[in-house]
Amino acid sequence: MARFRRRTCIILLLFILFICSIMMALKTLRPERAVFGDPFGLGLFPDFQQRTTHLKSKLSLQNKAKEDSFTQTKNLHPLTMNINPPTVSGGQLDKDLPSPNYSFHVFYYSWFGSPQFDGKYIHWNHPLLTHWDAKIASGYPRGRHNPPDDIGASFYPGLGPYSSKDPSVIEAHMKQILSASIGVLALSWYPPGMADENGEPTDGLVPTILDIAHKYKLKVAFHIEPYKDRDDHTMYSNVKYIIDKYGDHPAFYRHKVGKGRSLPMFYVYDSYITIPEIWANLLTVSGSQSIRNTPYDSLFIALLVEEKHKHDIHKSGFDGIYTYFATNGFSYGSSHHNWPSLKAFCDTKNLIFIPSVGPGYVDTSIRPWNSHNTRNRVNGKYYETAFSAALLVRPEIISITSFNEWHEGTQIEKAIPKKAGKTTYLDYQPHKPNIYLELTRKWSEKYNKEKEQWLT
Repeated sequence: MARFRRRTCIILLLFILFICSIMMALKTLRPERAVFGDPFGLGLFPDFQQRTTHLKSKLSLQNKAKEDSFTQTKNLHPLTMNINPPTVSGGQLDKDLPSPNYSFHVFYYSWFGSPQFDGKYIHWNHPLLTHWDAKIASGYPRGRHNPPDDIGASFYPGLGPYSSKDPSVIEAHMKQILSASIGVLALSWYPPGMADENGEPTDGLVPTILDIAHKYKLKVAFHIEPYKDRDDHTMYSNVKYIIDKYGDHPAFYRHKVGKGRSLPMFYVYDSYITIPEIWANLLTVSGSQSIRNTPYDSLFIALLVEEKHKHDIHKSGFDGIYTYFATNGFSYGSSHHNWPSLKAFCDTKNLIFIPSVGPGYVDTSIRPWNSHNTRNRVNGKYYETAFSAALLVRPEIISITSFNEWHEGTQIEKAIPKKAGKTTYLDYQPHKPNIYLELTRKWSEKYNKEKEQWLT
């Protein structure tokens, strides 16, 4: 009898452990029930409802744009840097590199700095952001990261805490991007002389990025950040500046819109902070600042967070929608199960739907109170689940968040194991540092094969 009881207890314990593991896996992979308005999503946008309410006028729009740059800043973290930066040989490209897939776009950030190239660390020394609730904030550390060993990221880059100005780093990045069979990098961009609150101006890097991207047959689109006073007038001026200065470069991305016709493409981050009436001045044919049917006409892709944004986006005159966030369930737009209905809406309105997939999310190195928004990578399964969901809606373009947004842990760039003092960084083990590049290449090839069937 005692033996029977022991066996029963063991079986019961194993059953309980099995149920718990299933529940944890489901929570990690498909948090479908959470929406932007739930407590789950409010951790990143505490002022979202207040902000949208106050954007009834152009003046309040301009004041808020700087406040919202905190989301675009993407919580950059300080990383450690190699004294001798890596070098990449020039000449012929490796024969084993795949062809670029221009339907795969990856978000790319050039705001990092190191003492060797910039005289100091930039963005790798990101501050710890305090919670807006003083009681909650009191329970978490404050201050700023101190590279090279203490950085503002949960993973550690294979290149160390590099400078985006280092040509050898840019070359290594372009090679990694091509190795993943990605064809377009969507470059985070601020106007000349402007930057996010933790960085410095980066427009001067664009020519070098274009040149090296061209060497690897890559194209560069521009991801317009919510710079101060962004409105219909400044957007027209800045789009004109970009096209006039970079539009003739062979690496400048243009998207085919018809037989023999192609247009530049601009992703517009935090587009929802500007009211539709202002966007319509720029993006509709009858607008007072209309860019349509001019030499600067382009495809403008708006960020969708809440479901209601789709109507504002259409009213504004945008050409498409992207979802950006790599957190399934964080917002309406980033939730995989909403992509079919968003694609259907876009089809009826003649808009481009661009779902954004990502390998995971963790920003607790800069938002220590935000662990409830973490998305475990599950050794690549989370990433593949997102790709699978994206392919189901047969998108014209898939965007990837991100190549190197280390602060939010969405990077597919190579990462390595690292332990410094009491800190042990996350890594990609048991896989190699390039696992997410390999997975991207796998799904790029799968996308190309399936796309052939869609068109038949």
